[in-house]
Amino acid sequence: MEQVRERGPFSPLSTVLYSDDFDTGLHGWTGLIGNYEDRLDNMLPQYRDLRPPMLSNCTVWDTGTGGSANGTYAMKLATRPRCGSLAVGIKRLTYQYAGLIQLEARFAFKPEATQLQLSETDVGSVGLLFDLQNQTERVMPHLRYLNAVAGRPVGRWQVKSRPPHFADIGNSGKTRSHFHLGPDGWEDLPGGDQLLCYNEIATKLNWHYLKLGFDLGSMSFVYLQCNDRHFDTSVIEPMRMPAMANLWCMLNVAFWAEAGTDRRALLYLDSVLLSAEIPQCASA
Repeated sequence: MEQVRERGPFSPLSTVLYSDDFDTGLHGWTGLIGNYEDRLDNMLPQYRDLRPPMLSNCTVWDTGTGGSANGTYAMKLATRPRCGSLAVGIKRLTYQYAGLIQLEARFAFKPEATQLQLSETDVGSVGLLFDLQNQTERVMPHLRYLNAVAGRPVGRWQVKSRPPHFADIGNSGKTRSHFHLGPDGWEDLPGGDQLLCYNEIATKLNWHYLKLGFDLGSMSFVYLQCNDRHFDTSVIEPMRMPAMANLWCMLNVAFWAEAGTDRRALLYLDSVLLSAEIPQCASA
């Protein structure tokens, strides 16, 4: 298979699984909804008000429409104006080869500019996860950038390894659910302190580069980069649990934003690229 190299900020592996530029739509990114059977009200309560993604041309009240980093539209995740509110965008795929995958993205975050102040600590956190399954286990690598807690700046990458409690949904025995995006169970990534660019007023956007490598064969982290920082992922474990019915070869990716105060937190994604190393014999 030919090597694929895209122009722009990304350096993909040999096979591009998808390259989503939101100038041309949401490309399958959708809201995260909790599992249910027979009726909606047996969904776990934490899933009932997760805000879905939308398209945004990054218009602000003072300078007008700025557009995304490399075009007109970005995917926008906007929470409710309530501390702890979450907005989640997810894309669902399956994999054809259990090898190295790499996620790259350009992202920016800020609070909704409803005050004439910088308000940089009003965003609680932004994060991403994979939701994966092979023949023996379901694995959910979680990473988040904890921006602030209760108005206090933090600026640290964190991981979540311990699986939460599972609940059976309905009576068929086919559906279970667990809420894995809550504030509990997060641990600091060793050496994970990082100051990200947050410009002088709340309407300015500075775009960040993110790259995450993960091995589907060993189900382990390989590398993490944000802007100019490279982090050691050899000491962290993803969330693991027994394989579940009907999820074979699952390869889901999700991003989220969390409000740190009673103001909306906004996460923007200019573009997302997922690539993989797939041998020729595996793709034939």
